[in-house]
Amino acid sequence: MHHHVLHAPGPAESRPLQWGKTAAPRPGAGQLLLRVRACGVCHTDLHIVEGELHPPAYPVVPGHQVVGTVEAAGEGVQDWMPGERAGMPWLHDACGECPACQRGEENLCPRARFTGLHVDGGFAEYVLAEAPFAVRLPTSIPDDHAAPLLCAGIIGYRSLRRADLAPGEVLGLVGFGASAHLALQIACSWGCTVAVFSRGETRRRLALELGAHWAGTIDEAPRVPLDRAVIFAPAGELVPAALAWLRPGGTLAINAVHMSDLPSMAYARLYGERTIRSVANATRTDAREFLALADELHLQPTIQRYALPDASRALVDLKTGRIAGAAVLVP
Repeated sequence: MHHHVLHAPGPAESRPLQWGKTAAPRPGAGQLLLRVRACGVCHTDLHIVEGELHPPAYPVVPGHQVVGTVEAAGEGVQDWMPGERAGMPWLHDACGECPACQRGEENLCPRARFTGLHVDGGFAEYVLAEAPFAVRLPTSIPDDHAAPLLCAGIIGYRSLRRADLAPGEVLGLVGFGASAHLALQIACSWGCTVAVFSRGETRRRLALELGAHWAGTIDEAPRVPLDRAVIFAPAGELVPAALAWLRPGGTLAINAVHMSDLPSMAYARLYGERTIRSVANATRTDAREFLALADELHLQPTIQRYALPDASRALVDLKTGRIAGAAVLVP
Protein backbone atom coordinates (compact mmCIF):
# COMPACT_ATOMS: atom_id res chain seq x y z
CA MET A 1 0.00 0.00 0.00
CA HIS A 2 1.01 3.63 -0.48
CA HIS A 3 1.14 5.94 2.54
CA HIS A 4 2.60 9.21 3.86
CA VAL A 5 5.16 8.73 6.65
CA LEU A 6 6.49 11.35 9.06
CA HIS A 7 10.05 10.43 10.16
CA ALA A 8 10.79 13.79 11.79
CA PRO A 9 8.75 17.00 12.14
CA GLY A 10 9.40 20.17 10.15
CA PRO A 11 7.64 23.19 8.63
CA ALA A 12 4.82 22.11 6.30
CA GLU A 13 6.48 24.05 3.46
CA SER A 14 9.54 21.77 3.72
CA ARG A 15 7.30 18.77 2.93
CA PRO A 16 8.37 16.54 5.86
CA LEU A 17 5.92 13.80 4.84
CA GLN A 18 7.50 11.07 2.71
CA TRP A 19 5.43 9.13 0.18
CA GLY A 20 6.28 5.44 0.36
CA LYS A 21 5.07 1.92 -0.22
CA THR A 22 4.75 -0.97 2.22
CA ALA A 23 2.70 -4.12 2.71
CA ALA A 24 -0.85 -3.58 3.96
CA PRO A 25 -1.16 -4.34 7.70
CA ARG A 26 -3.05 -7.38 8.97
CA PRO A 27 -5.81 -7.01 11.56
CA GLY A 28 -5.10 -8.49 14.99
CA ALA A 29 -7.68 -9.58 17.55
CA GLY A 30 -10.46 -7.01 17.85
CA GLN A 31 -9.23 -4.97 14.90
CA LEU A 32 -10.58 -3.98 11.49
CA LEU A 33 -8.53 -3.51 8.35
CA LEU A 34 -10.08 -0.54 6.53
CA ARG A 35 -9.52 0.36 2.91
CA VAL A 36 -9.43 4.16 3.06
CA ARG A 37 -12.08 5.90 0.93
CA ALA A 38 -11.43 9.43 2.24
CA CYS A 39 -9.43 11.10 5.01
CA GLY A 40 -9.88 14.63 6.30
CA VAL A 41 -6.90 16.92 6.87
CA CYS A 42 -7.04 18.64 10.26
CA HIS A 43 -5.12 21.37 12.09
CA THR A 44 -4.10 18.62 14.52
CA ASP A 45 -2.32 16.86 11.63
CA LEU A 46 -0.50 20.14 10.98
CA HIS A 47 0.51 20.36 14.68
CA ILE A 48 1.89 16.79 14.49
CA VAL A 49 3.74 17.32 11.21
CA GLU A 50 5.28 20.59 12.46
CA GLY A 51 6.26 19.17 15.86
CA GLU A 52 3.90 21.07 18.16
CA LEU A 53 2.35 17.72 19.14
CA HIS A 54 4.81 14.87 19.65
CA PRO A 55 3.97 11.26 18.85
CA PRO A 56 5.53 8.75 21.28
CA ALA A 57 7.57 7.37 18.37
CA TYR A 58 8.48 8.06 14.76
CA PRO A 59 7.81 7.14 12.03
CA VAL A 60 4.07 7.73 12.11
CA VAL A 61 1.34 8.06 9.47
CA PRO A 62 -0.93 11.07 10.25
CA GLY A 63 -4.66 11.37 9.54
CA HIS A 64 -7.58 10.83 11.92
CA GLN A 65 -10.78 11.55 9.97
CA VAL A 66 -10.91 8.24 8.13
CA VAL A 67 -13.81 6.87 6.11
CA GLY A 68 -13.16 3.32 4.96
CA THR A 69 -14.70 0.01 4.04
CA VAL A 70 -13.98 -3.12 6.06
CA GLU A 71 -11.58 -5.36 4.13
CA ALA A 72 -11.04 -7.87 6.90
CA ALA A 73 -11.84 -8.32 10.59
CA GLY A 74 -9.56 -9.79 13.26
CA GLU A 75 -10.36 -12.54 15.71
CA GLY A 76 -13.31 -11.85 18.00
CA VAL A 77 -14.93 -9.14 15.88
CA GLN A 78 -18.62 -9.99 15.49
CA ASP A 79 -20.41 -6.71 14.77
CA TRP A 80 -18.62 -5.67 11.57
CA MET A 81 -18.78 -7.40 8.20
CA PRO A 82 -16.46 -7.08 5.15
CA GLY A 83 -17.71 -4.36 2.79
CA GLU A 84 -19.37 -2.28 5.53
CA ARG A 85 -18.46 1.39 5.75
CA ALA A 86 -16.78 2.52 8.97
CA GLY A 87 -15.46 5.78 10.38
CA MET A 88 -12.21 5.98 12.32
CA PRO A 89 -12.02 9.14 14.46
CA TRP A 90 -9.32 10.82 16.60
CA LEU A 91 -9.99 8.57 19.63
CA HIS A 92 -8.33 5.29 18.59
CA ASP A 93 -9.02 3.56 21.90
CA ALA A 94 -9.21 4.08 25.67
CA CYS A 95 -8.54 1.68 28.55
CA GLY A 96 -12.13 1.39 29.81
CA GLU A 97 -10.93 0.80 33.39
CA CYS A 98 -9.50 4.05 34.80
CA PRO A 99 -11.55 6.58 36.84
CA ALA A 100 -12.02 8.82 33.76
CA CYS A 101 -13.39 5.94 31.67
CA GLN A 102 -15.60 4.80 34.57
CA ARG A 103 -17.04 8.34 34.75
CA GLY A 104 -17.88 8.21 31.02
CA GLU A 105 -14.98 10.56 30.21
CA GLU A 106 -12.96 8.28 27.94
CA ASN A 107 -11.80 11.45 26.14
CA LEU A 108 -9.71 12.17 29.27
CA CYS A 109 -8.33 8.61 29.72
CA PRO A 110 -4.59 8.88 30.51
CA ARG A 111 -3.99 5.70 28.48
CA ALA A 112 -6.07 6.78 25.48
CA ARG A 113 -4.40 6.45 22.10
CA PHE A 114 -5.15 8.82 19.25
CA THR A 115 -5.26 8.02 15.55
CA GLY A 116 -2.36 9.40 13.54
CA LEU A 117 -0.43 10.22 16.74
CA HIS A 118 0.01 7.02 18.79
CA VAL A 119 -0.90 4.69 15.92
CA ASP A 120 -0.76 5.02 12.15
CA GLY A 121 -3.63 6.99 10.64
CA GLY A 122 -5.43 7.50 7.37
CA PHE A 123 -2.95 9.28 5.07
CA ALA A 124 -2.68 5.83 3.52
CA GLU A 125 -4.55 3.32 1.37
CA TYR A 126 -5.19 0.96 4.34
CA VAL A 127 -5.39 1.47 8.10
CA LEU A 128 -6.10 -0.59 11.24
CA ALA A 129 -8.95 0.42 13.55
CA GLU A 130 -10.00 -0.99 16.92
CA ALA A 131 -13.46 -2.41 16.21
CA PRO A 132 -15.19 -1.10 19.39
CA PHE A 133 -14.04 2.44 18.56
CA ALA A 134 -14.99 2.44 14.87
CA VAL A 135 -18.21 4.37 14.20
CA ARG A 136 -21.08 3.70 11.83
CA LEU A 137 -21.73 6.41 9.26
CA PRO A 138 -25.10 7.65 7.94
CA THR A 139 -25.75 6.19 4.48
CA SER A 140 -27.03 9.61 3.37
CA ILE A 141 -23.54 11.15 3.54
CA PRO A 142 -20.94 10.31 0.84
CA ASP A 143 -17.37 9.37 1.77
CA ASP A 144 -15.67 12.71 1.07
CA HIS A 145 -18.35 14.67 2.97
CA ALA A 146 -18.33 12.19 5.88
CA ALA A 147 -14.57 12.54 6.50
CA PRO A 148 -14.58 16.02 8.12
CA LEU A 149 -17.49 14.98 10.32
CA LEU A 150 -15.15 12.59 12.15
CA CYS A 151 -13.09 15.24 13.94
CA ALA A 152 -14.13 18.73 12.88
CA GLY A 153 -17.78 17.77 13.26
CA ILE A 154 -17.63 15.65 16.42
CA ILE A 155 -15.35 18.02 18.34
CA GLY A 156 -17.36 21.04 17.14
CA TYR A 157 -20.50 19.39 18.51
CA ARG A 158 -18.80 18.66 21.83
CA SER A 159 -17.60 22.27 21.97
CA LEU A 160 -21.17 23.57 21.67
CA ARG A 161 -22.20 21.25 24.49
CA ARG A 162 -19.23 22.28 26.66
CA ALA A 163 -20.09 25.93 25.98
CA ASP A 164 -23.51 25.23 27.57
CA LEU A 165 -25.26 26.45 24.42
CA ALA A 166 -29.05 26.40 24.75
CA PRO A 167 -31.54 26.79 21.88
CA GLY A 168 -32.18 30.40 20.96
CA GLU A 169 -29.03 31.82 22.58
CA VAL A 170 -26.45 34.11 20.97
CA LEU A 171 -23.28 32.23 20.04
CA GLY A 172 -19.89 33.56 18.98
CA LEU A 173 -17.53 31.42 16.86
CA VAL A 174 -13.94 32.69 16.89
CA GLY A 175 -11.99 31.38 13.89
CA PHE A 176 -13.92 29.87 11.01
CA GLY A 177 -12.43 26.69 9.59
CA ALA A 178 -13.56 23.08 9.23
CA SER A 179 -14.96 22.67 12.74
CA ALA A 180 -16.65 26.07 13.10
CA HIS A 181 -18.42 25.84 9.72
CA LEU A 182 -20.15 22.65 10.92
CA ALA A 183 -20.84 23.96 14.44
CA LEU A 184 -22.52 26.99 12.83
CA GLN A 185 -25.01 24.79 10.99
CA ILE A 186 -25.90 22.92 14.20
CA ALA A 187 -26.37 26.16 16.17
CA CYS A 188 -28.60 27.59 13.43
CA SER A 189 -30.76 24.43 13.56
CA TRP A 190 -31.18 25.10 17.31
CA GLY A 191 -32.53 28.58 16.58
CA CYS A 192 -29.41 30.36 17.80
CA THR A 193 -28.16 33.74 16.62
CA VAL A 194 -24.56 33.24 15.49
CA ALA A 195 -21.77 35.82 15.24
CA VAL A 196 -18.55 34.73 13.48
CA PHE A 197 -15.15 36.33 14.07
CA SER A 198 -12.50 35.75 11.41
CA ARG A 199 -9.58 37.62 9.84
CA GLY A 200 -10.40 36.15 6.41
CA GLU A 201 -12.89 37.94 4.20
CA THR A 202 -13.64 34.71 2.25
CA ARG A 203 -14.37 32.91 5.51
CA ARG A 204 -16.62 35.69 6.78
CA ARG A 205 -18.54 35.53 3.49
CA LEU A 206 -18.92 31.73 3.78
CA ALA A 207 -20.17 32.16 7.35
CA LEU A 208 -22.92 34.53 6.21
CA GLU A 209 -23.87 32.17 3.36
CA LEU A 210 -24.18 29.29 5.87
CA GLY A 211 -26.50 31.23 8.18
CA ALA A 212 -24.41 33.45 10.47
CA HIS A 213 -26.26 36.61 11.49
CA TRP A 214 -23.09 38.72 11.70
CA ALA A 215 -19.43 38.33 10.71
CA GLY A 216 -16.46 40.55 11.53
CA THR A 217 -13.02 40.58 13.13
CA ILE A 218 -12.38 39.95 16.83
CA ASP A 219 -11.86 43.69 17.38
CA GLU A 220 -15.38 44.50 16.16
CA ALA A 221 -18.25 44.40 18.63
CA PRO A 222 -21.04 42.03 17.56
CA ARG A 223 -24.54 43.50 17.39
CA VAL A 224 -25.57 41.91 20.70
CA PRO A 225 -23.56 40.48 23.64
CA LEU A 226 -22.70 36.77 23.38
CA ASP A 227 -24.30 34.21 25.70
CA ARG A 228 -21.73 31.58 24.69
CA ALA A 229 -18.60 31.47 22.56
CA VAL A 230 -16.20 28.88 21.15
CA ILE A 231 -12.61 29.64 20.10
CA PHE A 232 -11.31 27.44 17.28
CA ALA A 233 -8.10 29.30 16.39
CA PRO A 234 -4.94 28.26 18.30
CA ALA A 235 -4.07 31.81 19.44
CA GLY A 236 -4.08 32.50 23.18
CA GLU A 237 -4.57 36.26 22.73
CA LEU A 238 -8.10 35.53 21.47
CA VAL A 239 -9.21 34.50 24.99
CA PRO A 240 -9.36 37.99 26.58
CA ALA A 241 -10.55 39.40 23.22
CA ALA A 242 -13.51 36.97 23.14
CA LEU A 243 -14.32 37.52 26.82
CA ALA A 244 -14.81 41.23 26.03
CA TRP A 245 -17.96 40.35 24.05
CA LEU A 246 -19.30 37.70 26.47
CA ARG A 247 -22.14 38.63 28.83
CA PRO A 248 -21.89 38.09 32.61
CA GLY A 249 -22.69 34.44 33.34
CA GLY A 250 -21.64 33.42 29.83
CA THR A 251 -19.34 30.53 28.85
CA LEU A 252 -16.26 30.47 26.61
CA ALA A 253 -15.11 27.03 25.38
CA ILE A 254 -11.67 26.63 23.79
CA ASN A 255 -11.60 23.98 21.05
CA ALA A 256 -7.84 23.60 20.56
CA VAL A 257 -5.55 20.61 21.12
CA HIS A 258 -2.56 22.99 20.99
CA MET A 259 -2.60 26.74 21.64
CA SER A 260 -0.16 29.59 22.18
CA ASP A 261 0.11 30.86 25.76
CA LEU A 262 -2.76 32.83 27.23
CA PRO A 263 -1.75 36.43 27.95
CA SER A 264 -2.12 38.17 31.28
CA MET A 265 -5.46 40.00 31.48
CA ALA A 266 -7.52 42.15 33.81
CA TYR A 267 -9.72 40.17 36.21
CA ALA A 268 -12.64 42.33 35.07
CA ARG A 269 -12.63 40.39 31.76
CA LEU A 270 -13.55 37.22 33.65
CA TYR A 271 -15.52 38.67 36.55
CA GLY A 272 -19.30 38.43 36.54
CA GLU A 273 -19.35 34.61 36.76
CA ARG A 274 -18.04 34.10 33.26
CA THR A 275 -16.62 30.61 32.64
CA ILE A 276 -13.64 29.52 30.51
CA ARG A 277 -13.16 25.83 29.77
CA SER A 278 -11.08 23.76 27.40
CA VAL A 279 -12.46 21.03 25.16
CA ALA A 280 -10.32 17.89 25.00
CA ASN A 281 -10.91 15.16 22.43
CA ALA A 282 -14.34 13.47 22.21
CA THR A 283 -16.13 10.30 23.28
CA ARG A 284 -17.92 7.60 21.30
CA THR A 285 -21.18 9.00 22.68
CA ASP A 286 -20.31 12.38 21.14
CA ALA A 287 -19.66 10.61 17.83
CA ARG A 288 -22.96 8.70 17.86
CA GLU A 289 -25.03 11.74 18.87
CA PHE A 290 -23.36 14.03 16.35
CA LEU A 291 -23.57 11.61 13.40
CA ALA A 292 -27.29 11.06 14.07
CA LEU A 293 -27.71 14.86 14.11
CA ALA A 294 -25.67 15.25 10.90
CA ASP A 295 -27.95 12.73 9.21
CA GLU A 296 -31.11 14.44 10.49
CA LEU A 297 -29.94 17.94 9.49
CA HIS A 298 -28.40 16.86 6.16
CA LEU A 299 -25.22 18.67 7.25
CA GLN A 300 -23.28 19.97 4.26
CA PRO A 301 -19.52 20.22 4.82
CA THR A 302 -17.77 22.64 2.46
CA ILE A 303 -14.86 20.57 1.20
CA GLN A 304 -11.77 20.88 -0.95
CA ARG A 305 -10.59 17.55 -2.40
CA TYR A 306 -6.95 16.51 -2.83
CA ALA A 307 -5.57 13.27 -4.26
CA LEU A 308 -3.89 11.15 -1.58
CA PRO A 309 -0.33 11.86 -2.90
CA ASP A 310 -1.02 15.62 -2.44
CA ALA A 311 -1.24 15.54 1.38
CA SER A 312 1.75 17.87 1.77
CA ARG A 313 0.12 20.48 -0.48
CA ALA A 314 -3.11 20.20 1.51
CA LEU A 315 -1.21 20.85 4.76
CA VAL A 316 0.48 23.94 3.32
CA ASP A 317 -2.87 25.23 2.02
CA LEU A 318 -4.38 24.64 5.46
CA LYS A 319 -1.51 26.47 7.18
CA THR A 320 -1.71 29.49 4.87
CA GLY A 321 -5.49 29.82 5.10
CA ARG A 322 -6.24 28.86 1.51
CA ILE A 323 -8.93 26.33 2.44
CA ALA A 324 -12.51 27.43 3.08
CA GLY A 325 -14.19 24.63 5.00
CA ALA A 326 -12.38 21.27 5.13
CA ALA A 327 -9.61 19.59 3.14
CA VAL A 328 -10.17 15.92 2.25
CA LEU A 329 -7.71 13.40 0.79
CA VAL A 330 -9.26 10.90 -1.61
CA PRO A 331 -7.16 7.87 -2.66
